[in-house]
Order: sequence, then C-alpha cells, then structure tokens
Amino acid sequence: MNPTDDMPALDAEQFAKPEAERFSRTHSQHAPRILLLYGSLRKRSFSRLVIEESARLLERMGAEVRIFNPQGLPLPDSCEADHPKVAELRELVTWSEGQVWCSPERHGSMTGIMKAQIDWIPLSLGAVRPTQGKTLAVMQVCGGSQSFNAVNQLRVLGRWMRMITIPNQSSVPKAFLEFGDDDRMKPSGYYNRIVDVMEELVKFTLLTRDNSDYLTDRYSERVESAEALMKRVNQRAL
Repeated sequence: MNPTDDMPALDAEQFAKPEAERFSRTHSQHAPRILLLYGSLRKRSFSRLVIEESARLLERMGAEVRIFNPQGLPLPDSCEADHPKVAELRELVTWSEGQVWCSPERHGSMTGIMKAQIDWIPLSLGAVRPTQGKTLAVMQVCGGSQSFNAVNQLRVLGRWMRMITIPNQSSVPKAFLEFGDDDRMKPSGYYNRIVDVMEELVKFTLLTRDNSDYLTDRYSERVESAEALMKRVNQRAL
C-alpha cells in the first residue's frame, strides 16, 4: 500500500521522504565566507567595534570576512535598488555563506540603521535567494544593563529571511566599559561569549553550506512549481 493513499490532501508526486543519502558527501575547500553588519553610524560605534572584534576571530578561525559600512545607505524605498550602496550590500549578501548581525539596542529595539540594511535585502534576486539557507549569528550591545530585545528581534528577521540562525548569541551590557582606549575588547566573560558565538557560526556554516539547497527544498514550493508548470503547459495547448 502506498503510504500516501490514505492522505488525500497530499500530492504524492511531490512528496519526498527525507533521506540521509541526499546529503552531500563532499566538502567545499574554500574558506567560509562571512558578511558582518552593524547598526550604528557613531564615530565610536560599539556595535562596529564588536563586529571588528568578531571579524578578527573569524579570520583566526579560517574564514574570509567582509564588513559592510552602512554609511550612505539610503532609507528603504527612497531610491531604486541600483543605488551604489544598495548594490554593494546585495552583492555582499549574495557572496556570503554566513552572516553576523550586531545592533545597539535603542528604545528597546534594534536601530533603524540595522533594520534598513535588512530591509534592503530581498528574499529573491531573480532566481537567486540571497539569504535562504545561510547561517546567521545575532548579537547586540547595550548602553546600560543587559537586554535581549534586539537579538530576539534579529532572530525573527533571520527566520523571515529563511536563514539558519545559530542557537548561541551575545549581548554586551554597558559596552563602553568593555573596550579600552585602543578600541579593543577587554578580556571578560562577554568577550569569551563572542568567541563562542563565532566558533559556533563557523561550525554551522561548514556543516550546512554544501547542503543548503537540500535543506531548503520545500514540499509546498515543489507543489506550487508543478502547478505553475501544468498551467503554462495547458495554456500552450489551448
């Protein structure tokens, strides 16, 4: 008996049992490509300093990193997507295999600068989905006591962008106390947590990047594609 016979709502042709054999047995040899975004334009931006510290760690772990500078990025929908800063951001997002987002918390939320960057990233660019199946680490800095409002919101956005958001995260309270005059982060439990987050991000990226297409292959989209194809074929036959 076909296991889908008693499931009339299921499209048997598009249903596929997940199988371990479908996962890649080969591993990419290039360095993991990680894009880092921060959410403040201040001259001494602590979200930027955390991102720069994270970039050093990622490079030490063997990753290739790029940091996007949001200075000059226009507000979403205020111009066309061919604006140089928008084009730069989208190219970096497409290039990346994993990302790090770090925002200050302002009024209990991520900053508008952080949100604007994410809002300029589309779910699809032609046939390419620039964020789907890519790994994400979320972090925040606080001017006062520790909070997790920004990272919680970033997690929601990561899920919306169809990213694999890793379990670990970082929230640095009173960030102005955690950096020396040289703008380097002091040794602390908060620094150690950032090391943990970057280590986990690299591990998840290595684990998933060669299986991204299979991990994000969805039954609903297979059904939709099959229905669209059938519709096109039927229209041509008229």
